[in-house]
Amino acid sequence: MAAAIDGVLPGTLQELVKKSKVLVVGAGGIGCEVLKNLVLSGFNDIQIIDLDTIDLSNLNRQFLFHREHVGKSKARVARETALSFNPDAKITAYHDSVTSSDYGVSFFQKFDVILSALDNRAARNHVNRMCLNADVPLIESGTSGYNGQVELIKRGLTQCYECTPKEKQRSFPGCTIRNTPSEPIHCIVWAKHLFNQLFGESLDDEDISPDAADPDAQSVPQEFDAGAGGDGEAKISKEKTPTEEGTNNGNVVRINTRQWAKDCDYDAAKLFNKFFDEDINYLLKMSNLWTSRKAPVPVSWDTLVPEGTTDIQPEFARQHHKVWTVEECAHVFANTLKELSASFLKLKADETLVWDKDDQPAMDFVAACANVRSYIFDIERKSRFEIKSMAGNIIPAIATTNAITAGISVMRAFNVLEAKWEQCKAVYARLRPNGRGQFLVPDASLAEPNPSCYVCSLDPAITLRIDTKRVHIKELRDDVLIKTLNMLHPDVVLVGSNSILISSEEGETTDNDDKLLSEMNVVDGAILNCDDFHQNYSLSVIISHFDAERDDSLFEVSADSKQLQPKEEEQKKPDDETDKGKEARKRSANGADVAADDGPSTSKRSRPTEIEDDDDDDCLVIEEENDEDVMVVATDNLSVESPAKSAAKRKPSVAIEDITEILDSSDEEEAGPTKCKRSKIELPDLKINQMEVINID
Repeated sequence: MAAAIDGVLPGTLQELVKKSKVLVVGAGGIGCEVLKNLVLSGFNDIQIIDLDTIDLSNLNRQFLFHREHVGKSKARVARETALSFNPDAKITAYHDSVTSSDYGVSFFQKFDVILSALDNRAARNHVNRMCLNADVPLIESGTSGYNGQVELIKRGLTQCYECTPKEKQRSFPGCTIRNTPSEPIHCIVWAKHLFNQLFGESLDDEDISPDAADPDAQSVPQEFDAGAGGDGEAKISKEKTPTEEGTNNGNVVRINTRQWAKDCDYDAAKLFNKFFDEDINYLLKMSNLWTSRKAPVPVSWDTLVPEGTTDIQPEFARQHHKVWTVEECAHVFANTLKELSASFLKLKADETLVWDKDDQPAMDFVAACANVRSYIFDIERKSRFEIKSMAGNIIPAIATTNAITAGISVMRAFNVLEAKWEQCKAVYARLRPNGRGQFLVPDASLAEPNPSCYVCSLDPAITLRIDTKRVHIKELRDDVLIKTLNMLHPDVVLVGSNSILISSEEGETTDNDDKLLSEMNVVDGAILNCDDFHQNYSLSVIISHFDAERDDSLFEVSADSKQLQPKEEEQKKPDDETDKGKEARKRSANGADVAADDGPSTSKRSRPTEIEDDDDDDCLVIEEENDEDVMVVATDNLSVESPAKSAAKRKPSVAIEDITEILDSSDEEEAGPTKCKRSKIELPDLKINQMEVINID
């Protein structure tokens, strides 16, 4: 071990490494490399925590695991393998979630440095807050394909993980998914929703039937029903249970999609015709939808699958890089429907299947359905491999990028132990060298804390612009405090009346869940005190009411109330920039000025369909159209922007296009997906023609 051999490390550092206590959060692609580096460097007291188990797909890059370990705890197997490198090391493994109440501030305070190797935003936010409260340095790292990033987070010295706004997951209106898809991803989301309608946990917003409430569509003749089946099967509605005969629905019993499919014994022909023929014909009746769009072309089962050929196991189904024909998709649809329905019928009444990109029948089903729908709407079809990447919101993880990033993380840990803070600047790994021939590009200086950050500022506060007449207390808790502001167990008190609106004690405020904010006197100008005991985090929320239109966001969160000014007020501002405004610049990677962001801001639309994060190792969401688009130039004026800081517009001089921001995603999303966002910005006159700026969380 390096620390055991005199002369390998400087004397002082050698002793610090031997005596220090280190926590590694995450035992995936980066976590395995970090643990190996720590053990070989001579760290003797290491603890590692990870809730995940080993999957077969992990073995190509997480070298501490082998085939015999599939299904076992990542943290425990990583510990066993690492001990083979140094049996004298003390390694403690926790197969648990780092957000558990068992790991509070006192747990984090035991460590000299913490190295984060996480793959989702919610856990990163939590570890960020715990390290800030415990005042323990955090080495945050992440990779996305060939790109990697390592940065230090220390209270009062650097910006925290939440100092800069993170993009929300990419989302689509429900009517786009159900009525007017125009991109492959729309069809993939629809296919995942169909899987859930038939076999999984179904949500109202995931209904795959045509949406007659689409504002772009005209009214449809009542005699034409989307659920009417050509073979006389029961009509389908959004309702979850059958309705009684004799109602206004024309004395026809209506049942939901799942029940109807069961009643049909999962007949492939009937289901295929319902989803790809009858529903499409129903959409064609919405004539307003097709005045400026190309109309879809229905396909029927009989035209694609000759009778008696559905049980054939096609060879092409194993060709994952091949784009299946629509006929081949129909065969895959029939075969996977048979497999999935058999698995589903074996479950207990209250159990469902869970879609997983690594479950072959589930993945094949989504790929086939997505491509049939793409064919109907004249959208480019994708290979199964491509659909898997898009459906799971991942890009391939690169083992060498993980290794490089982990190596930088441990080197930064050395700097932290010696308190050499100025040597702890953020570092970015790149596929190609920049203008100075650097593959590893460091920041020019440490990123200072954002004074408007609602997590690490001295008096955290936000302004919440929200429709208090439409949002309920339950939605305030789940969508605003937990999903958007990343609290775990919030307690909320209305300032002035001291009314307890939300309690972390189970059942204490359940009666408030279905009440509107306005009913609880949460109105314009009200102030809420929000606390999370587990995170040791308090936040003041200032309510700003607005009447949301049909397609408006129901709420918007800002750490600076100026961000929420009406457009009319913003237009009244003088054109001349104040001296203070000129000084409020965000620092780019080499110290160049970019217009400052006023602080975190996020919003939620009324009924989006979100692409959820997949907890694959260390993969942040990115869609790169061309490897040539990765940053290839860095000059004294601009190189790589600080993590998650989005570039804002300045006075035009030279327009530069195709700025790429790499952002992570949430595992909820519920959270939502991390992704890549391309936009056009304008920068001061630079003596270069084009460049790329890449942000990685």
